[in-house]
Amino acid sequence: MIGALKLTVYFGERDRARGAFLADRILGICEAGGIATSVLLRGAEGFGIKHHRRTDRLLTLSEDLPLIAIAIDGPQRIADALARVRRLDFDGLVTVERARVGSAGDLAVEAGADDAVKLTLLVGRGELADGRPAYEAAMETLRESRVDGGAAFVGVDGTLAGERRRARFFARNAGTPAMLVSVGSAESFGRARAGLASISAGAAAVVERVRILKRDGRWLGELPRVEPEDAAGLGRWIKLMLHSAEQNHFAGRPVHIEAVHRLRRENARGATAIRGIWGYHGDHAPHGDTIRSLRRRVPTLTVAVDTPEASARWLEILDEITPERGLITCEVVPAYQATFEGSCYGGLSLSAPWG
Repeated sequence: MIGALKLTVYFGERDRARGAFLADRILGICEAGGIATSVLLRGAEGFGIKHHRRTDRLLTLSEDLPLIAIAIDGPQRIADALARVRRLDFDGLVTVERARVGSAGDLAVEAGADDAVKLTLLVGRGELADGRPAYEAAMETLRESRVDGGAAFVGVDGTLAGERRRARFFARNAGTPAMLVSVGSAESFGRARAGLASISAGAAAVVERVRILKRDGRWLGELPRVEPEDAAGLGRWIKLMLHSAEQNHFAGRPVHIEAVHRLRRENARGATAIRGIWGYHGDHAPHGDTIRSLRRRVPTLTVAVDTPEASARWLEILDEITPERGLITCEVVPAYQATFEGSCYGGLSLSAPWG
């Protein structure tokens, strides 16, 4: 596996740039720049720096859902893509994170003493393994290898091996990317390596360091001590991620909806919740929607990125609403852009592949 960078953009579905939807502009940048792997995810609930609520539960607000665009490639290609994204006039949040990238067949996972690992796999939505969806087979392998948790999310656009895969109406969209996100120890992923390679050896694999803070009501770690700026003078923020499920409730609402509502009420800079199609955490069996289900049982992922001081407050909220179920992780985000109003990027140091 080789050093890479991951560029992530959080914005709204109806946001526009230069006479077109911003989502098309960003994915067009990925396609034109030959970005090897990218995916566009549609959220279920969220808000940004202007605190406009976006949700799929109200008809009018569901017309402007939160979106997350993710692009992964070598440092130079991501730097070129970032330069083009910067020239687009929009409000949003942009992060640039270090990672290692390769394929499931050459998966190599390592972590520091205090850290776990986040593994992201990207496969075609309709890709099969032994007659069932590859993402279901992968989740079963990860669970059997005692990886802490994982979930699969369907993209609506993206690139795989540099080829654009865009979803269409009235189509199976089997080629559009599906993104599998899992968190666990380096040892557990080592056990899963052979199984994942047999399911989809060519699947794009992205490895990042992450810290597990809480799992099923039990505290396992603390927020890292983070200097407000790195050596290049860049802001360093914290990305909190809450892995839960639609059936997990607090105060009468699904946990991911409650998390977004509380973070918005307390004036967090932004948060986005997305629904998966299949997943698990801990010892719970992998699950998703079925025809016989009376209630949705899909996995959910809620993301909030903010300063270290603010993130400590948001972690208290996530702790309160996950007394027994859920997985909370954190990562240090070394480069950010809170809003494109009055650009405050500064110079970005994008050369370090893994740190």
